Amino acid sequence: MPTLLRRTIAALAVLAALTATGCAGRSDQGTTAGASPTVPASPTAGPSPSGGPDPAARAAELVGRLTDEDLVGQVLMPYAYGSSATKVTPGSATGNKALAGVETPAEMIAKYRLGGLILVGFSADDPTGKNQVTTNVDNVAQVHGLTGGLQEAGAKLAAGAAPLLIGTDQEFGVVTRIGTGVTVLPSAMAFGAARNPGLTEAAWSAAGTELAALGINVDFAPDADVLGAHSAVIGSRSFGDDPKVTGEQVAAAVRGLQGAGVAATLKHFPGHGHTAADSHDDLPQLTQDRAALDKGDLPPFTTGIAAGAGLVMSGHLDVRAIDPGVPATFSHKVLTDLLRGQLGFKGVVVTDGMNMAPAMRYPPGEAAVRAINAGNDLLLMPPNLTQAYDGLLAGVRDGTLPRTRLVEAVTRVLTLKFTLAGRPAPAMATLDTAAHRDAARKVANASVTALRGTCAEAAVHGPITVTAANGREKTAATLTDALRAAGATVVAQGGTVVHLVGYGDAASDLNTAAGVTVAMDTPYVLDAAKSPVLLATYSSTAVSMAALADVLAGKARPTGQSPVPVTGLPRSSCTA
Repeated sequence: MPTLLRRTIAALAVLAALTATGCAGRSDQGTTAGASPTVPASPTAGPSPSGGPDPAARAAELVGRLTDEDLVGQVLMPYAYGSSATKVTPGSATGNKALAGVETPAEMIAKYRLGGLILVGFSADDPTGKNQVTTNVDNVAQVHGLTGGLQEAGAKLAAGAAPLLIGTDQEFGVVTRIGTGVTVLPSAMAFGAARNPGLTEAAWSAAGTELAALGINVDFAPDADVLGAHSAVIGSRSFGDDPKVTGEQVAAAVRGLQGAGVAATLKHFPGHGHTAADSHDDLPQLTQDRAALDKGDLPPFTTGIAAGAGLVMSGHLDVRAIDPGVPATFSHKVLTDLLRGQLGFKGVVVTDGMNMAPAMRYPPGEAAVRAINAGNDLLLMPPNLTQAYDGLLAGVRDGTLPRTRLVEAVTRVLTLKFTLAGRPAPAMATLDTAAHRDAARKVANASVTALRGTCAEAAVHGPITVTAANGREKTAATLTDALRAAGATVVAQGGTVVHLVGYGDAASDLNTAAGVTVAMDTPYVLDAAKSPVLLATYSSTAVSMAALADVLAGKARPTGQSPVPVTGLPRSSCTA
């Protein structure tokens, strides 16, 4: 049994004893239900409650010292505006006031006694950008300073002996929050094409080490969705369509991240891959029966849980075979009966963004209570922090949110926090090292796939002209530089045309004159390409372009296997 699971089980045993004897906490005097919280007077962190090394015992004992107001804050993980904990622009101050009635992230932590904060941001090809209303990421030095300031604010709370959870969505590929100054891995689908769990674990260990150096202790990755639909929102974020192969990749990513001291998150439970609908805008329906769900969607979650994943993210999904019409986020049948009872998960269940459309069918306070009652332990990105906090506090006081359920959630959150606290942060010098870049490059090399043309035909003999779909000029320039570094001749026109397509591109973005067409996201568009050679990298990162350049220059073979089927094409044509 993984260490994190053993510790959580022990914490819950202590929790049962605490709640049975009425020692699970107390409420502040003089605060009325629904009133906005106030900053505690001169709170101090002090030493850990037990002084012992066991995270579960420390969590259970600390919970017994916390007020209702403290407990409520620990299950909230909002975003905030600003690139610093204490100094923000007027625009960021205005955003924070609308969200939480304060000006800075540090004030937000103090006022609401928060359990954590998520760092947000977006890029042009980001399918999650719809609920990323700001960005906290400018550069690695700024991120390091921000996380340090957030932890300083958190240390002043009554629960300050346990560090804040500071998370981000660093999936790589199209969902990459920190893209410069760090080692950037290929997309999950590229890992699926490489089909080498050893390379996966090493690469995610490198990524986890760098996140830990920046002060980030939770990664909302890996994506455990099995891709069974042409989904724009999941797509290359998935390792592929095979539940077993996907599970092996998920487990390897979990081991890599958590071995480096960063908690991994399996998402989006119970699986977002068999629907093309986008849960940012709508409530996607999972229409498969229970047998198909068990066979096709749940295995990577089961494997990731067995690998010791610290968190599972609940999806805004209508699971028709289990609880029709109810988003999994609010479904006791999905989160408590299935995830906890049948799959045996003992860690932290975190919601997907509560500012996404399916979660906003209820007011923020009511949504927060419903989500915790369903089995979530941590609420991510509530659209109005004041209303979410007040709603939870009122729910405890009027009985709509049983206090035992809240205490259970906080105990899990604190157990995770104390587990993560036992490891010193790596130095900033670990960012983007040669060894880490090598780990990423090995995956990229192994992922390049030929879907038409033999291994030998993938190499271009003579000058190369690089073209790309509109908006991909920067990637075309990156490939051009990589080709020249690999010894190839690149000309503006007249060479063999290598054409690049990526996220969101369609048949109309193809180049009929191309001798080689390359898909840098999901490979589905290649079914309409007429080029004699079709390649896939599943990623447009610099490391993927370097790997592609080696194939085009004849220095490497495209040995990857497509993780998803493409109509009329084999998983690999590299047979000779």
